[in-house]
Amino acid sequence: MTPGESVLIVGPSWVGDMVMTQPLVTLLRQRPVPVDVDIAAPSWSAPLIRRMPGVRDVVQTPFRHGRLGLVERYRMGHALRQRGYHQAIVLPNSFKSALLPRFARIPRRTGWRGEWRDMLLNDCRRLDVERLPLMVQRFAALALSPDEALPEPLPLPSLRADADERQEARQALQLTANDPVLALCPGAEFGDAKQWPAQQYAALAESMIRRGWQVWLFGSGNDRPVAAEIFSQLGRSQQARCHNLAGRTTLSQAIDLLSAANAVVSNDSGLMHVAAALQRPMVALFGSTSWSFTPPLGRPVAMLATDIDCRPCFQRQCPLGHRDCLARLSAAEVERQLLFVLDGHNPGAVTVALSDAVSSGGS
Repeated sequence: MTPGESVLIVGPSWVGDMVMTQPLVTLLRQRPVPVDVDIAAPSWSAPLIRRMPGVRDVVQTPFRHGRLGLVERYRMGHALRQRGYHQAIVLPNSFKSALLPRFARIPRRTGWRGEWRDMLLNDCRRLDVERLPLMVQRFAALALSPDEALPEPLPLPSLRADADERQEARQALQLTANDPVLALCPGAEFGDAKQWPAQQYAALAESMIRRGWQVWLFGSGNDRPVAAEIFSQLGRSQQARCHNLAGRTTLSQAIDLLSAANAVVSNDSGLMHVAAALQRPMVALFGSTSWSFTPPLGRPVAMLATDIDCRPCFQRQCPLGHRDCLARLSAAEVERQLLFVLDGHNPGAVTVALSDAVSSGGS
């Protein structure tokens, strides 16, 4: 350990939430005394965490989702005692997430009150949701004392891209830099109620290709079907300018390649937050969810949604069976907002008026 303090952050389990952790790291590093920051998180997130400025090390956790894993947590906590952390900051609100720093005997254990954690956290705070409406604010506030105000403006999430690895990924995937790149992120791990329809993505891709752009489709292996559906709806000549990368990149490669995109259109997903942290011009599409808690924190960005009165429902699948909140969002409107963003504007939240959607949507 270097002189100063060391802090272990117990991180969240979703890509977007992990990106929201980075401003907390920035504030910790700005403390008057030197601070080394490690993050304990599932192994899948290690490539993402290693691209976060200010993080010294990733402590990869083996715990299975949905299980208490008491013995595993005790063993890992016992092994962490030798690292001599001064503070742990627990971001998830679950009881089990607070076990590791307690077993590691970290002197100061900070987190928000929840799930009977008072016995595990000795710096357990009561959350004022009106004062801290955003997830990123709630994470960042834990770097400060309970009565200390957040800095204004709050640091934006940031990720580092690696130029050499980006070039290697381009060569491996046979991608060129000759024309501007539109990155499309059509997946959403949460559920299809967050997914803009494939035919709309295809229509947008077709129009932008006609403008001289190339299109890169991003996503995990789970997003291969929707990416293949988008690709299949393009003509042969357009397919030559569209590259389906879903399931073909590592998370590190996705970060590096997204950093090369001239613009991004994405569902409310982890890749949306990655692109925002890379400060890519972006249009973010919201269906069943809302930007009121976890907006993309980038510049410039347009957050687009319809005014249909059944959204946001926060359901994984549309409870009414029509997904009109996204289906009624036209490719032409998304393209209009995208061109607006590309002109350097930062419109923020944009609600498209579709007052007739409910009556004509079969609900």
